Amino acid sequence: MATSEGNQGKDKEFWQLADSFIALANEHCNSFSNKKVSAAFLYAAARFNAFVVAVNSGGKEQLAVEKDNAVAYFMEEYERMLRENIDDHIENFERYSSRN
Repeated sequence: MATSEGNQGKDKEFWQLADSFIALANEHCNSFSNKKVSAAFLYAAARFNAFVVAVNSGGKEQLAVEKDNAVAYFMEEYERMLRENIDDHIENFERYSSRN
């Protein structure tokens, strides 16, 4: 479904894509609150991931069967990534917060 954890560190395209999405979100923060941008970004990720699961499922019935596994996968991945990034912000708080 998604780039595996082991490949993320080695996959330049993965990081370029992630950075492009973040750049767009940052651009939107010029017109909207960061909380609204964050909520929209999270919704967009959920909507796109639901699409990816659906088009790779093999049909409506298979999608219904795979639903719980897909949700568990994305929740686990999101939690891992969020924790990793919050830890990064804790470690680099002064450097990152001085940008504002």
